[in-house]
Amino acid sequence: MKKLTLILLILLTSLSVRVGAQEISLATLLDEATDRAAITRTPNYRCYQASSYDRGAKSPNENWFANNDASNFIRSERNGDREEWVLMEAEGPGAIVRWWITAPHYKNNIYAYIDGELAFSGPIADYIGGSALADAPLSEESSRGRNLYLPIPYAKSVKITCDQMPEQGNLYYQINYRQYPEGVSVRSFSTTELSALKDKVARTNQLLLLQGSEEAEPEARAARQGFRRYVSGDLINGLYGVPRILGPGAITEISVKLKADDVALATRQVAIMISFDGEETVWAPIGDFFGSGVGVNPTRTRYTEVCEDGTFKCFWRMPFSEEARLSFQNFGDQDVSIHYEGRFEKCPVGPETMRFHANWRQERGIQTEGGKGVRDWNYTTIEGAGVYVGDVLSLFNPVTDWWGEGDEKIYVDGEEFPSHFGTGTEDYYGYAWGSSQPFKSPFHAQPRVEGHPNRGVFGRTTVERFRVLDGVPFTKSLKFDMEIWHWKTCEADYAVTTFWYGVPGAKIAEGGPDREEFEDEAAVPVAYNNPFRTAVRDFELGSLSEGASGVVEIQGMGGFRDDANRWVDDRQIFWREGKVGDSATLVLESVPAGKKALLLGATLARDYGIAQFYWNGEKIGEPVDFYNADKVIRKTIRLEIPETTEGKAELKVEIVGKNDASIGCFLGFDSATFED
Repeated sequence: MKKLTLILLILLTSLSVRVGAQEISLATLLDEATDRAAITRTPNYRCYQASSYDRGAKSPNENWFANNDASNFIRSERNGDREEWVLMEAEGPGAIVRWWITAPHYKNNIYAYIDGELAFSGPIADYIGGSALADAPLSEESSRGRNLYLPIPYAKSVKITCDQMPEQGNLYYQINYRQYPEGVSVRSFSTTELSALKDKVARTNQLLLLQGSEEAEPEARAARQGFRRYVSGDLINGLYGVPRILGPGAITEISVKLKADDVALATRQVAIMISFDGEETVWAPIGDFFGSGVGVNPTRTRYTEVCEDGTFKCFWRMPFSEEARLSFQNFGDQDVSIHYEGRFEKCPVGPETMRFHANWRQERGIQTEGGKGVRDWNYTTIEGAGVYVGDVLSLFNPVTDWWGEGDEKIYVDGEEFPSHFGTGTEDYYGYAWGSSQPFKSPFHAQPRVEGHPNRGVFGRTTVERFRVLDGVPFTKSLKFDMEIWHWKTCEADYAVTTFWYGVPGAKIAEGGPDREEFEDEAAVPVAYNNPFRTAVRDFELGSLSEGASGVVEIQGMGGFRDDANRWVDDRQIFWREGKVGDSATLVLESVPAGKKALLLGATLARDYGIAQFYWNGEKIGEPVDFYNADKVIRKTIRLEIPETTEGKAELKVEIVGKNDASIGCFLGFDSATFED
């Protein structure tokens, strides 16, 4: 009870001091976004999320894994002659600190009402992920997910709406926003102030792309102290520590490089451990802690960097009062050498300064059920007070179908219903539509994704998200669950490292490492064979024509299956984001002789286009319209072809248009068979 009283006293003291402090504005929030020490201080706000999650999910006992996460709004309302749909609204003082959206296309406008007045409006893709408010990385697109990190403060209230939803169709969104206590002074956002701060916004974008000593002026660099030591030799189930670092101060950078016969294996078998003031708060495998997952997967974010030469770096600020201890342990049976360096700064550590935590957990063989959510997997459960600031998810998917439909659910201070309810795992990590392409940005990245670059997401994937202005504060507890929702029935492996800051006494209740399991072969990455030689039955993927747009990949179709519509192996070759005039080639490896018709298994939907087919370069038949208004269906298309000879043949597909009612030019095929 005494410890809890002390924690609350620290929080209240910090809050009372900061309520009467500097006015919060766009300028101060931009400063906070680039101040690495800011997230170590006890926050004076709560963080919430508005999203388009399926409103049918009422409770764990009622439709909890509902997956219709598009175009769900608070309400619609009339504004003169215009109908608007409300994405979020809140009473101030507060600030929007992160927006994410995605859609098959963008036809509607967004309207931001601050303190009851229209602050800005325009095409939604220009403002979220476009350059209407800011350039990258504060506003950018990452693998079809559009992100905006430019803060939008408001003194009294905010309401975000959009129009033209019948024309727009699907729209997925997430908006993270802060709520400050009454009495906090906030200067509301205006485009006039944004224009006046254009140089500061540009400088913020520059700083967000820098790391470590790159950020500091020369005189500041000279004042920094560093610790470094080279460890060489055979580390076999050994524990090796850096001499203790005396405070008060903060570790600001750690750099590690491994040398082993199998470096990828070593990244999971060697763990990093850090203690501050006698309490161990960091334990994770090297690869997961530094944002790489299994192996050396080059990337660069605000808090992590993985270099081409195998050097791992992190830039978390880790304060302590008396001493810090850094150590490494090899849980594998191969010899590993470690070279490590770090930076340490002497600085005061006050009662409002929290301690850094990083915790890893893994579960193998999680059973999924195709087209259904099955459970919420706990990232972490924390007791005490602090702020949640990020995570790295590394998983193994044994099939080509999409694994990431699951929504994040974050419960703060004992909430019965999560104040953060997401729309999909990839949405949480800043991208969309299950991208098979790596990407990187200061606050979110996908450094590893396996399989074929254009054919799905089989194998290992690593995704990461880091929070600055959108950190999630808690005063009693935080529980973070990620829904397991896969398009295919299989067994998947999940491993996550979570990052948070806590006041003294805050601890993990669930989600910490099971070291006994880790030592018992849990550290060894699973072995597998890549299935992408023949992606879909009877087809070998060819290529897009030179200069053609879009991506050709494998899409799981189990979620669209019903008694009348069943796709072969619940999969199709899916061509998305193509445009009129583009063409792609499908290769049929084993064509029988003497056949005169091709039966093509195809998908029809409201966002599909019109295609013309060519058999070995010769035009066959008339264009086929793959639009269907009501639902996604499978249909067999009969194509008359020249009499075949035994061997290989090419079926070229050209996008030649789309139905007037269609909202896209997508195409999809699951099989090819022949008739006489």
